[in-house]
Amino acid sequence: MNNELKLVIFDWDGTVMDSVAKIVDSMQIAARREGLSVPSVQAVKDIIGLSLAPALKQLFGELNQQQVDDMALFYKEAYLALDKKPSALFDGIVDVFDSLKNRNIKIAVATGKSRVGLNRLIEQTGLGHFFCDSMTADEAESKPHPQMIDDIVDRQGVDKSQVVMVGDSILDLTMANNAGVKALGVSYGAHDKAKLLTREPMAVVDKAAELLDYLDAKPIVA
Repeated sequence: MNNELKLVIFDWDGTVMDSVAKIVDSMQIAARREGLSVPSVQAVKDIIGLSLAPALKQLFGELNQQQVDDMALFYKEAYLALDKKPSALFDGIVDVFDSLKNRNIKIAVATGKSRVGLNRLIEQTGLGHFFCDSMTADEAESKPHPQMIDDIVDRQGVDKSQVVMVGDSILDLTMANNAGVKALGVSYGAHDKAKLLTREPMAVVDKAAELLDYLDAKPIVA
């Protein structure tokens, strides 16, 4: 099988968009409203990418259904209040998308956001023309289950040897490992380089522009 790069799948929060701080603030606000113990910044960073139910369980333990419903509502309200001005895109990420598109390399998104949330941000940022496909937390098993990657790969008709997953969290890199595709980490989001390297990606970069050192059209090697 020719393992020339054909598809790059990006996480969103902490990889494409500098939204981690808003997610942390929103979860802490929601916890206060619900009367739960307020999680630390790093604890919230560690659940970014998970679907709601496993995220809440990791942060707060077992909650009853009313508490889950309340937290979902309070988090959404807090995030929308903080997100009246969209978070910035990371410097250099649009140039990465431009380079990939100009070389006919497909670009997709696999995110812990909801479909409604992702669509809203894609529209606000005007990035939709870059993406051939996307998967969200309400359409698949939660990261690090490989379903998001598996479904995108199947729909795009490429071999997994031709795919790279890019993310800022060990959830992203573990998902890539579980799916059997190569991974690249970015250290400017939820997790630092040392933590990302525990999942044995191809590399961990400190700036988005550095992704192009690895996302060229030559055969993918670890």
